[in-house]
Amino acid sequence: MSTFTLTTPVALLVFNRPETTARVFAAIRKARPQLLLLVADGPRPDVPDDLQKCTEVRTIVEQIDWPCEILRNYSESNIGCRLRVSSGLDWVFSLVEEAIILEDDCLPDPTFFRFCQEMLDLYRLDDRIMMISGANLLGEWKSAAQSYHFSTNGGIWGWASWRRAWQHYDVDMSQWREPTSRLKVSDVLGGGRRFRMRAIEFDRAAAGNVDTWDYQWSFAQLLQSGLAAVSAVNLISNIGFNVDATHTVNPRTIYSELPTITCRFPLDVNLLTVVDHDYDAALLKLAQSERPLLLTLSDLVSQIRVYLSLWKFRLL
Repeated sequence: MSTFTLTTPVALLVFNRPETTARVFAAIRKARPQLLLLVADGPRPDVPDDLQKCTEVRTIVEQIDWPCEILRNYSESNIGCRLRVSSGLDWVFSLVEEAIILEDDCLPDPTFFRFCQEMLDLYRLDDRIMMISGANLLGEWKSAAQSYHFSTNGGIWGWASWRRAWQHYDVDMSQWREPTSRLKVSDVLGGGRRFRMRAIEFDRAAAGNVDTWDYQWSFAQLLQSGLAAVSAVNLISNIGFNVDATHTVNPRTIYSELPTITCRFPLDVNLLTVVDHDYDAALLKLAQSERPLLLTLSDLVSQIRVYLSLWKFRLL
């Protein structure tokens, strides 16, 4: 019988999806965190049923029937994914030193919470590790020999981090415009396709062309040469791929509702803190299979400009 007690604060980010929120909240209720931080965006004025759905979501997450302190950061107006999540996490880490973070469509395996809590404790003082990721999009990776590995690709579908890491986050990505920062990211990723794909994403995020917050988090980690500790087995199933989603709208994607696998305890501590390049390469291959037309003409032009700027900087 497990004697695990969840003492790490849990942050739940919600919006207007009662069905998925109810399932994720049920998993949190079973875990019984002692502190729950709720972040909610407000209804869009041009969407008639948003107010009702947002109200229903907030009613669901208020159903606390275990000993738990609850803190709320609710927006009465809609500020969008980019600003709501980033400002919400700024608020979370202004209050707590570390937290486990879930969104309203990220359904965790019951062992996800213990995995995060133990990993947060293990790497609390190691500045090289900037996040713990429960999502393993490959399903599993060398799980017979390890409990986790290190990657430059930390998934944000169920993760955890510390204030010391989040302090490097900048939603505007102001440093991306500097050639030295682009060079640093290219060097950390080893150049090539890994850098090209990230550069495309970072260009869009820095220009404000995509309403998201997670590319900025990836950039912050790379700029610090930070690593993600990724579970060797997938602990998160994204149940939100449908037309109601903000970004995950294709229910036929291979990422939709990936099965979870129970994490084994005690964890096997990885004594070598180095990137698993084979994992990162396999993840890149998977991403390219999902987005074969990513490199459009405009993207290619953009990347030519990036490489020219890096080339000129290297010659200085």
